[in-house]
Amino acid sequence: MYINTCSFVRGCLDLVLKKRYQFLDGFVSGSTCDCPRRLTDVWQHYDFTPFVYILDVPRKMTQAAHALYREEVQGLKKRIEESFGLHISDEALRRSIETYNRTRTLLKKLYELRKSDCPPVTGAEVLEVLDAGFKMPREEFNRVLERLVDEAGKGERTVPARFRLMISGSPLNNPEFIRGIEELGGLVVVDELCTGVRHWWDLVDESPGVDPVEALSRRYLNNFPCPRMYPPEERFDRAVQLVREYRVDGVISEVVRYCVHCAHDQPLLKRTLEGEGVPVLELSLEYGASGTGQIRTRVQAFLEMLEARSGR
Repeated sequence: MYINTCSFVRGCLDLVLKKRYQFLDGFVSGSTCDCPRRLTDVWQHYDFTPFVYILDVPRKMTQAAHALYREEVQGLKKRIEESFGLHISDEALRRSIETYNRTRTLLKKLYELRKSDCPPVTGAEVLEVLDAGFKMPREEFNRVLERLVDEAGKGERTVPARFRLMISGSPLNNPEFIRGIEELGGLVVVDELCTGVRHWWDLVDESPGVDPVEALSRRYLNNFPCPRMYPPEERFDRAVQLVREYRVDGVISEVVRYCVHCAHDQPLLKRTLEGEGVPVLELSLEYGASGTGQIRTRVQAFLEMLEARSGR
């Protein structure tokens, strides 16, 4: 890999070289940017898993893009069936769609609880929940998540904070990064991340008679846009709406070094948010970094600036 490969993809390669992915039968990569595309080349060259597939993902949401992406998803389905000797029925896809939509609905309820003045959960705890969802069997995760949402909604626990923050930027699954921010007096009440709201925001169409492959294709291409999608205005509008709904005082934008999409998109998003009167702190970091001294110093200065602006 070349030197400007992001540390997220380098981390994935590190784990497979350390044989942490021995349980895998296959690897599917989206052509979201050049780094995962190159990871797929390396993965295939060294034959880490018997099944490897690259899913081409358009950058627009036009009808032509939808037609292309539907063919890509259909092609993935066909390759899985051929490679593993199985048949994926429409009924099985509909059951899976229902299960995952249940997750999305429950996560939305969890996020709704964070709109209160003193939410019952911290941002770090929510990220831990999301991390668990990526690892647990989905049905089991839904049962645990349903119990969590019910108990959090009925409980007496509250988490006060001086300032309500939103996290934006590169994929993030490190609760310690958010915990370090919250230890300084901020509370992350919402995010604008591929591992956060964009993961669960929109449902897949469950209407009878709708082809499940078509429904999946439309949902995943039309979902809350990430920085790689063009044009960016819809994403900016949704980010502003989140800021308003969750009454955000400031935004912390964390960009993993060499994350090209986020790095190019960040100045435009910052201008949009500051146009709404919302200050933005830009942090450049390595994937997995948490409360380093430099990060803590900059976050503390940002919170002090918010305090001075608010007169609290």
